[in-house]
Amino acid sequence: MDGAVTSGLEAAESVAILVVTYNSRAMFSRQTAALRAQTAQGFRLIVWDNASAPYQRPAPEDFPEGAEIILSQANLGFAAGNNRAAERAPEAAFIALLNPDAFPEPNWLEELLKAADAHPEAACFGSTQIDGADPAVFDGLGDAYHALGLGWRGGHGQRGPQPQSGETFSACAAAMLVRGEAWRAAGGFDESYFSYGEDLDLGFRLRLMGHTVRQVAPARVVHLGGASATRRSDFAVYHGRRNRLWMFVKTMPSPLFWLLAPGHAAFTIALGLSALIRRDQATLRALRDAVLGLPQVWRRRRDLQRKRKAPLSAIVRALAWSPVAPLRRRPIIWDGPKT
Repeated sequence: MDGAVTSGLEAAESVAILVVTYNSRAMFSRQTAALRAQTAQGFRLIVWDNASAPYQRPAPEDFPEGAEIILSQANLGFAAGNNRAAERAPEAAFIALLNPDAFPEPNWLEELLKAADAHPEAACFGSTQIDGADPAVFDGLGDAYHALGLGWRGGHGQRGPQPQSGETFSACAAAMLVRGEAWRAAGGFDESYFSYGEDLDLGFRLRLMGHTVRQVAPARVVHLGGASATRRSDFAVYHGRRNRLWMFVKTMPSPLFWLLAPGHAAFTIALGLSALIRRDQATLRALRDAVLGLPQVWRRRRDLQRKRKAPLSAIVRALAWSPVAPLRRRPIIWDGPKT
């Protein structure tokens, strides 16, 4: 075994794996088997349950021995649930996030740690996600973000050649690794999001801090997706569309913000008009609440942008600019100068 692999195996003892659950007990046995099969062992496992129904709540026998299980009395959402779980491991060198419906292959954690060892400039590392319904289909190959404020999970629902490793805009929180120091410096997820888009937002904030994000092709997980909330449910539509506006306003640095804000506003207005015609109440509520929340978002923006360390050119480079990129939803991964 070469030195890089040995380093990855040893580093597992500095990892806290966080699993936030909500009515997902049917997934526990399969995920536990996957965690027990990891080639990199010694990690700490923290399970945070977001007020599941009594018969869905995790118990010690559902997870590997030594797992720490916290039963919250309220549903704090995915963002705050992970933040509270991470607070229980304040000295962890790495935080690994794993959805209860994500089942890692045996070398998943080892490959992520090898990538972290090889790329000290990167703060966050994403996994190759395979569709649980069809192993020939990708569920996600890194998150991309268009300059007009549209994010997508690259490669979702697509077939294609084996993915490559390299830099990507952000990592999907269904299965990712973050350096503990960077996570804590960023303040973890933005809890106002509750769910949806918090991982893309974190990736953008890490970039503003001067870090990069990488996609690690050999780190593979099977992801069922939608185990706790239907992807196109009113819940998902509301949080996704509200958070999209908040993220653009908060994270896009000047002068890009002032250059691109008219385009984002035009898209948002068109979305609202379409929702009126279709009587899409979830979208209308999302846009209303997004606008009402803008004063608070603007205050967070001022604080975030004041601390920005990354040059504007680095942000420009990481964004997608092609007008057809959000329609194609292809993964955007690069090494070296982005083309």
